[in-house]
Amino acid sequence: MAAMGRRGMLALGAGLAAGRQAWGQAVPRNARMLVGFAAGGPTDLVARLYAERLRPAYAPAAIVENRPGASGRLAVDAVKAAEPDGTTMLMTPASVMTLQPHIFPREVRYDALTDFVPVCTLCDFGFGLAVPAGHPARSFAELVAWLRAQPQEVPYGSPGSGSGPHFVGDMIGRAVGARLTHVPYRGAAPAVQDTLAGRVPLVVAVLSDLVPHDGKGLRILAVSSAARLPRLPDVPTLAEAGFPQLTISEWMGLFLPARTPPATVAALYRTVQAAAQTPEVRQALERLEFLPTVDSPEAFAARIRKDRDVWGQVVRDSGFRPEA
Repeated sequence: MAAMGRRGMLALGAGLAAGRQAWGQAVPRNARMLVGFAAGGPTDLVARLYAERLRPAYAPAAIVENRPGASGRLAVDAVKAAEPDGTTMLMTPASVMTLQPHIFPREVRYDALTDFVPVCTLCDFGFGLAVPAGHPARSFAELVAWLRAQPQEVPYGSPGSGSGPHFVGDMIGRAVGARLTHVPYRGAAPAVQDTLAGRVPLVVAVLSDLVPHDGKGLRILAVSSAARLPRLPDVPTLAEAGFPQLTISEWMGLFLPARTPPATVAALYRTVQAAAQTPEVRQALERLEFLPTVDSPEAFAARIRKDRDVWGQVVRDSGFRPEA
């Protein structure tokens, strides 16, 4: 190496740079994908599924880093403060960017469209409404009739106050003319367990939390997605049940810090787009009841803007009192 001299070193550096360009690698060093939730959950699983496929086209390697806390906001704040060089990215479910600003106006110190560059969505998912296996309602129509006949408010469980399922349950109650009262839990698992035990008559949750229990203590009566699930072909959508306004799909998406170069954003988008088309990714997402969808950066930004407005109106209509 000493004998190579300055010119030789420069030539070697130029050769390595050209090699990286030939490989199509956008970032010359390892990248981190921050997730605001604990390892093993659906968000973490989707992040790891895609991170494994960012090598080598986007970066030499992409490592998932879990930063749980503050309902996902710790990871958001960390990526907001990161260098905009493409090596630090955020993977998050929609609610952190579109719903939480309306729920935690004091704590949310970020804007999805000004503090970040929305790169693309990774998948879409819906919500489900389920009852215990021993519930008298065996269809959504029967459930509506049962709800309207109850002399008192009917409790429904959700993964937490201010969560997407919380407001979906409220929307269902108002749409069908039923009096529902929300019972928040600390996560989907205890809400599902109390429904299985018959301690609450209804639960609203992300479909991936409900499907494993369908026919095994729970009965899913309707889904909020635009189409029926392949694994639940007999369960109607809420639109099919007569309530098209209750068609609700959420996303998981990828973000980079604001001021990240457009070429880096485009490279990450192209890499994810290619990964989403592989049978391995599609099948893995479908097992989680997620639909592979990769919106372009422009379409993703437009969707965020629309979703923020929609959820803001939903929160106001529910009468929920956000923190001052």
